[in-house]
Amino acid sequence: MKIAVVEDEGAIADFLERGLRAEGYEVELAADGVAGERAALDPDVDLVVLDRMLPGIDGDEVLARVRAARPGLAVIMLTARAEVADRVDGLDRGATDYLTKPFAFDELLARIRARLRDPGGATETTLAAGGLRLNLLTREATRGEIAVRLPEREAALLAHLMRNAGRVCSREEILAAWGYDHDPGTNVVQVYVGYLRRKLALPGTPLPLETVRGVGYLLRSEP
Repeated sequence: MKIAVVEDEGAIADFLERGLRAEGYEVELAADGVAGERAALDPDVDLVVLDRMLPGIDGDEVLARVRAARPGLAVIMLTARAEVADRVDGLDRGATDYLTKPFAFDELLARIRARLRDPGGATETTLAAGGLRLNLLTREATRGEIAVRLPEREAALLAHLMRNAGRVCSREEILAAWGYDHDPGTNVVQVYVGYLRRKLALPGTPLPLETVRGVGYLLRSEP
């Protein structure tokens, strides 16, 4: 399956490309509306992830041209325009689905699988690493006797760390995984790492999540 990602923010585009390729998809990137239209009209492309605010031709115009040429192509709008009126407008214009930034990558994957009706993609519902298990459907994290249902952003952070266990994840990478296209200039990543450490600490056994000063965070592969 081939996915066209039309996104002008480099950090988000790179993150989506890495994540989708890791899931087995072929990915074509486009950084503006003109290139995005060209990518979407490629007959080998099965689905488009489309930013709404693009240089050149905006996402609404790209969507209109794609709908005229390929009315059955699945198009998921991924945008910071999060008001109800924006979502309704995007769907009325012909978007197959609409996801707002910041977003959870696992939710985007689930929507992609649903739109592509990929029977193989639905098999991964649980992650396991570092003595942890995370149910991607319920967002329930378990460690030893602890079982806790995490809020969406904490679950997205833990899923990213678990997928990359044994590797340092930078602060910028984590922000991109949340769908941020800029650094908000706060310690939000540190705060959410702290939430996970508190919720998943066993008596006398802290979470195997290390701070690599000046670089990022590392979830050890083994507890």
